[in-house]
Parts: sequence; structure tokens; C-alpha cells
Amino acid sequence: MIPERPGTLFLVVGPSGAGKDTLINGARRCLEADARFVFPRRIVTRPDHAPGEIAMAPDHFEAARRNGAFALSWRAHGLAYGVPRDISKALEEGHCVIANVSRGVLAEARKAFPRVRVIHVDAPSALLKQRLAGRRRESADKQEERLHRTVPVEGDDVESLVNDGPVDHAVAAMVRILRRG
Repeated sequence: MIPERPGTLFLVVGPSGAGKDTLINGARRCLEADARFVFPRRIVTRPDHAPGEIAMAPDHFEAARRNGAFALSWRAHGLAYGVPRDISKALEEGHCVIANVSRGVLAEARKAFPRVRVIHVDAPSALLKQRLAGRRRESADKQEERLHRTVPVEGDDVESLVNDGPVDHAVAAMVRILRRG
């Protein structure tokens, strides 16, 4: 059976340290019994990948990208990232797909997919700095570089979510956004 309309691609964006992965993982746990929601794991060329990611060697990533393995791919902070191509099938089947992506691929995604909603997660700069330091993934210089990266997030499809309080409150807010589809 063909769905009445394609599913919605929810693109979760925001600065490093805003808590995007934490909120996505929390929403995944809350919605795990609801088959409408799909949380693909993104591919990253970082060996110490986070939950929700799959590590891939840079040369394998590039070969996969050339072979069309990704619905979206981008480079940021010296790494390559990709969202698997199979999200297209899930969207055609009417599912809601939730993916953590770069703010830099929003225009491409909006052209490629018929129903896109953007969840812009943010937090005060002092909290972003504290969270980045706590991750211990990169040097202080690299953390500062991430903190100063600004990419505007605009559009009628954007919903903002400030993640500066208890995690369960922000997860609940994200789940409400996702359920509205």
C-alpha cells in the first residue's frame, strides 16, 4: 500500500555541545515501540564515534559516497559524515526519519526530500563550552573552533529547542515535536 503522503524527514541541527545526540537517543528510547519513527545511525570518519554513529575509515567513506551510499553527506571539523541512503525508502513508506545533520546540508535536504522539518537545538554559549570540554574528544583549540562556527538556521520548517535544563524536559519537548510530524 502506498502512503497518502511521504514521511517526514526531521533534521536535527545546532552547534556542537547543544545535546543533539543526547536528545535523539532519548527520543529513540521514548518512541521505540512506535514503528512510525526511524532513527538511522549516521556514518562518521571519527574512530571514537558516539552512540548513534557508525565509524568508517575515510577511504571507505569516500568510496561509499561515490557509490551513492548516502542520502546526505558533508564534511565538518575535519571529518566526513553521511546519512544512509535507505532513509529514502523509509520516507516513501510514510515513516518519520530523525537524523543529526550539519546545518550546511539543509538546503540540499530541502531540495531532495518533499517533507522536511528542522529541529534547531541550542544552548547558552557557556553551557556549550562546558559540554564540549566534558566530551574530551578534541583539543581546546578545536573546541573553540566549534564554538565560533556560526551557520544561520532559517525557514518556515524550523522549530527551536533550547536544551539548557533537565535532559528529560528537552527530550519530552523533542518527542512532542516529532509526534506532531
